[in-house]
Amino acid sequence: MRNFRKLTIAGLCAVQWGIVFNEARAQTVLETGSKKPMPSEWTDKSTGHKVIRLVNRAGTNASFYFNNNCFIPQIGTEGDLMVFYGSTPIGNQLFSINLKTKKIEQLTNHAGKIAGEMVCPKTRSAYYQSGDSVFAVNVDTKKNNLVYAFEPSFKGRAGTINADGTYLACVKAVGDEEREIYAKYPEKKDFFRRIWEAHIEHVLYTVNIKTKEIKEIHREKEWTNHLLFSPTDPDILSYCHEGPWEKNDRIWNINIKTGKNTLMHVRTMENEIAGHEFFGVSGNREWFDLQKPKGKTFYLAAFDMKTGKEDRIYQMDRNEWSIHFNVSRDEKTFAGDGGDPGQVAKAPNGEWIYLFKPVGDKFKSEKLVNMSHHNYHLEPNVHF
Repeated sequence: MRNFRKLTIAGLCAVQWGIVFNEARAQTVLETGSKKPMPSEWTDKSTGHKVIRLVNRAGTNASFYFNNNCFIPQIGTEGDLMVFYGSTPIGNQLFSINLKTKKIEQLTNHAGKIAGEMVCPKTRSAYYQSGDSVFAVNVDTKKNNLVYAFEPSFKGRAGTINADGTYLACVKAVGDEEREIYAKYPEKKDFFRRIWEAHIEHVLYTVNIKTKEIKEIHREKEWTNHLLFSPTDPDILSYCHEGPWEKNDRIWNINIKTGKNTLMHVRTMENEIAGHEFFGVSGNREWFDLQKPKGKTFYLAAFDMKTGKEDRIYQMDRNEWSIHFNVSRDEKTFAGDGGDPGQVAKAPNGEWIYLFKPVGDKFKSEKLVNMSHHNYHLEPNVHF
């Protein structure tokens, strides 16, 4: 096989595509998900593409959410690293895998429950929270350090690290109502609308990692969520108003230094939705799922971060719509993780990992992996 490119999907597998010669014949040809466990490598029977399991360690292993960067570039030629979570006897821990050598190393050995999907390539560190404390682990030295400890009464969560590793952003709900709803209604189908309808006050904060100053930057009676710093501009923080997308002005950017707060997409019709926002690697654009209206016409669109204008919009058909999308470094190739018939698109044949190429104002798709055996309660979450 030649001219391969790779796409990482949840479950920590990689899909290769390119010009295929005779190597595929030597691979085991299987319907993906038709047996458990699947082998370390196989050729997808439906698409002819090679699928490689990246992580073969025992236990449960999971990649980051689609919009959270999990990669740290190589310094020389040693290979890029990908950070992921893996189960251990004392709970989930952070690990790294060298994507060139496939060597896996454990980064944390923390006794308490840890959470957080925060990686900063500049500091070569992954950040995580346990209880009221935020820690950083350097992927090279494996040294873990305390970054910040919230007051025990604060009950907030750190959600993202900025581009130069100088600030964390966190959000907290005022009072106990949100936690009480989660406790009483643990299933998303039960808590989702209740929290949105409650209009609980939420507060955005930044934490200066050097000075340890915590600062309130925004307060609103909305369900503030989905925090994500720009990968290149350390002052720009994206966040959303969570809840039913067709009822919300969802996507916002705030400058943490000036406080300027901007609604990024203005809806133009009833039931229009915009969501599942994510930055391209360059930080030049923020991409999002756009439906005009919900469940009818499907696009992937983007705003130019310099002009604030929406300058990209690509249409796709119902079956090609995906729960999550992602974009290559050069922003010329896209991927999606498809969706089962119960999702918003109600797609009759949408359970695929897709590769997309823009042709004019539309996407031309290629099916990479058949996901018909996949339980979409665990969303695939594609990463380039």
